[in-house]
This record gives sequence, structure tokens and C-alpha cells, in this order.
Amino acid sequence: MLINSDLHIHSCFAMASSKDMVINNIAPQAKLKGLQLVGTGDGFHQGWLDIIEESTTYSGDGIYSKEDCNFVITAEVEGKGKIHHLFIIPNIEIAREMSNSLDSKNKDTDGRCRVKMEGGEIRDLAREYGCLYGPAHAFTPWTGMYKSIDSIYDCYGELPDFLELGLSADTNMADTVKELKDIPFLTNSDAHSPWPHRLGREFNQIEMNDLSFSSLEEAIKKKNIKTNYGLVADLGKYHMTACTKCHKLIDPLIAKDNKMKCPCGGKIKKGVDYRISEISDYDIPKHPEHRPPYVHLMPLAEIISMVYEKGATTKTVQSKWQILTDNLGDEINILINTPIEEIAKVDSITAPAIESFRNKTLKIILGGGGKYGQILLGETQEDSAIKKEKRVTLDNF
Repeated sequence: MLINSDLHIHSCFAMASSKDMVINNIAPQAKLKGLQLVGTGDGFHQGWLDIIEESTTYSGDGIYSKEDCNFVITAEVEGKGKIHHLFIIPNIEIAREMSNSLDSKNKDTDGRCRVKMEGGEIRDLAREYGCLYGPAHAFTPWTGMYKSIDSIYDCYGELPDFLELGLSADTNMADTVKELKDIPFLTNSDAHSPWPHRLGREFNQIEMNDLSFSSLEEAIKKKNIKTNYGLVADLGKYHMTACTKCHKLIDPLIAKDNKMKCPCGGKIKKGVDYRISEISDYDIPKHPEHRPPYVHLMPLAEIISMVYEKGATTKTVQSKWQILTDNLGDEINILINTPIEEIAKVDSITAPAIESFRNKTLKIILGGGGKYGQILLGETQEDSAIKKEKRVTLDNF
């Protein structure tokens, strides 16, 4: 069975996360999105585990169900060097045991706990309790593993069970790094709110025998991920090297020469694009046989927002989104499978934008420095002048 899964989100207990991130909100929104399996996030927070138990029915083998949505226990921790790691945990009981074993000052106050653990200790903890583990948003410049470590072996001493790409990278970028050829990639939302333009904005389509932790574990270890769906990496807010204050894109070499300081007084942050170029082994990606296609998507509300020039949470956009899902089913099905002519019958303005995603007729304004990129319709990525200038400075010192 093919399962749409988003395995990295956060609860209401995580810093900067919405108070609406509770099971009773996440479950119905996941159904509208088209997700069948969602990671709970924050699995080492005892209060969040209490809410999960109170709000769901235990279906067995690590699965907790609510309103046609199934949850598996997951947790993100911040280890030494401010590197983030993701655990997929067999069940709540094991999550509680692991939480009790952690030496963390903030585990009772923040859903993402901080621990003084190196990657090897993270590995050992996961193996001791039968968890799956890997680096969270591995390439992001603030908390990704590769921000300061050149090899995944230097972090864990072995290949982890998976690597999460993060919003500013995709398979084409990651498969220029030779050491990753045997690792399955995950694409997850890292959502801090339950609404469909956040939840499931990146997700995985996985072939599973049934809905269970054991089946998920087998699928990941056997690399049965059939498709990764995610944002156009160029749109990621840390994709290009840029100033975190004025957000202008800066040539990385010039940035280094100027000690990562922008003339405006802001701090320049190295982009994922350039960081991967520093550690890559190939100029063009070499995809292993097991690597599934990576399909670029954008949340439906964001597409509607773009074409109607209204905010994603405005009444205009939300009402258009509601009409589309009421008439055509869940969001993922609309974005991927529903014939364009059927979408046009419901919303003739949004339909061409969805078609542009499918045909890759998009013009990208690159993101960086903490600012998301933008999409303009009507020009192919390959022909876009901005796309061609991907590694060229857009600002002179």
C-alpha cells in the first residue's frame, strides 16, 4: 500500500510553534491534505505524550489513530554543535523511557529538547531503543549536520537510517555527494502549524505492507520510498548565500573575503546551494538505482495566494482552497492527479498555475538569508535568466 507520510512536525510545546498544534487539529487537517501517516514530533515531551494518549486510539505496533489519520512517535533533538537529529520511535512507552534517560534541562519546557550528545551517542541511543534515526534538515546552515561537518561518517561513525533533505535542498543537489548514495532521503514539512500550507508541504510516498512502525521501519531500511515530494529548493529561505538583514544575495567568495558581513551591517549566511558545492563529489547528480523521483510541489493555498495576490491565510485564499477540496477531494490528489480541466471547472484562475508546476513552466526568484524565494509564472526554469545566474553575485560590495 502506498502511504503519504510527513514524518517531522512539531507540537504546541515546541518553541515558535502554534498553540493549534494539537492532535484534534492536526488529524483533520492531515486528512484534508491527503496524508495517511504523520510523525507526532516532540516525542520526548511527557506532556505531549499525555495528549497523544488522550486524543488517539492505539492501533498497535506503534500507530496511534484519530479521524482517519495515523500517527507514529517522532522526536527532534538538538545535540552538540547545535546539530538537529530526528528519531522515529517504536511506541510511547519507549519514548517515555528514552526521555527519562536524557540529560536535558529543557525537555519539560520545549518540545525540541537540547542534549549534550555527539552524533555517535545519538546513534547508540537510537540503536539501544530500536529507533530509526538520521540528521534533520541535513544541509540547513543553522542546525543541519553538514553546516559544520564534511562527512556523515564524522558525525555518526556509520550511515544512519535516513537523511532528511530540508526545504532548501532536493535530491538533485544531495546526489552530488557520493557518500549519500546508499541512504534513503526523507522529505518532511517540519511544520509548526497544522494548516495545509504548512503541514505536508513536503512529504514522502512510501510502499508499506500495512500501517505499523514495523512496516515503516522495513520500508525505510529496504529503501521502499517511491516518491519524494517537496518545495522547489530554490525557494528555500536558506538556499542561496545572502544577508539575513537586507536579504540580498551575495557571492559566497566575496562574502568570505568580507568575513560574512554585509555592507548594510547584517550577517551573511552561507546558502545550502554553496555548502553542497563545497562537499560535492560530482558536478551533476548521480542517482543510485533505489533513488525515487523528486517531484516539486507547492502547497495549494500558496499557489492560490500567488495567483490571487492575497495572503495564504486570508479569507479569499482559504475560501478558494475550501471550494477546491470540497469539490475535488484532498489537496495532494488535486496537485498531483486531478485533470487540469476538472480543476479549471472549479477555479479557472488557479488551474493554469497548477499546470505550470506539472510542466515546470516556472520562473524562480531565489531565496536566501532567511527569506523565501518567489515564483513567477510563464517562463521555464531552464530559460529563466535568474535561474542561470544561480551562482553569480546579485549585489556588489
